[in-house]
Amino acid sequence: MKEKLVILGSGLAGLTAAIYAARANLEPLVFEGVQPGGQLTITTDVENYPGFPNGIMGPELMDLFRKQAQRFEAETHYLTVDKVDLSKRPFKVFVGDDIYRTETIIVSTGASAQLLGLESESKLMGHGVSACATCDGFFFKDKKVMVVGGGDSAAEESIFLTKFASEVRIIHRRDELRASKIMQKRVFDNPKVEICWNSMVEDIQGEKETGVTGVVLKDTISGKVSEEPCDGIFMAIGHTPNTRIFRDYIDLDQNGYIITKPDSTYTNVEGVFACGDVQDNVYRQAVTAAGTGCMAAMDTERWLESQTK
Repeated sequence: MKEKLVILGSGLAGLTAAIYAARANLEPLVFEGVQPGGQLTITTDVENYPGFPNGIMGPELMDLFRKQAQRFEAETHYLTVDKVDLSKRPFKVFVGDDIYRTETIIVSTGASAQLLGLESESKLMGHGVSACATCDGFFFKDKKVMVVGGGDSAAEESIFLTKFASEVRIIHRRDELRASKIMQKRVFDNPKVEICWNSMVEDIQGEKETGVTGVVLKDTISGKVSEEPCDGIFMAIGHTPNTRIFRDYIDLDQNGYIITKPDSTYTNVEGVFACGDVQDNVYRQAVTAAGTGCMAAMDTERWLESQTK
């Protein structure tokens, strides 16, 4: 059986695309991927998504999106796509031993924050550990926070956090920042920001019930280990777009993000569209992801209509 539309990914972009596509009678088939619901499922309170004046838990918001898509008969599956063949239409989508054929594809596989890989980091994610200052900075008003990284992302996150936190410390494993000169100057000129040079995080202290209480740091030169109290820690060591299976077909930028045509979600492959963080390395916000999901569904509908004329 040939599908009209297969959506890869189930974050805000993918599920918004599913809602719009289902309402347009495209009967979308959604493969939710390795992290059903996307990155918001590891976020606790979401307070910057319109329509929820008291905030909403990330997993709850994603469950509402899924239910809304299913209400319009979008078909969702907790399955991961292993590979695709976009060389000709209908496209082939490989899921385990099954092969799905489809006229169009919307790629909304997102971008994963690069993490340290600590067990404590995983345990406390959403409980004082975050990879998004814009999303969670507000919760650290008058608190002491750490930012891990040394590039532009770390610099930007640190400057943003000074709007709320009483003290911001950048933890960097080298003796100089990799950030651009202008961002370095902003960091050095901000009295709230302190840099902990030649340091790396060995462990994060705290419990889910109490949140983060401190970090264990190791000096990369002397090897000395110390404990530093803090209320939160932000990972700012970059994001990796989940585009590995598309490399042979879709044009990517130097960082691996999908390139879409201006003011649209069209990729270089006719009938393949991209939305959300997989093609957005600038904003990476819930509301912008949802917006591009809407765009992708509308672009898909119009493209399919153009093929029948």
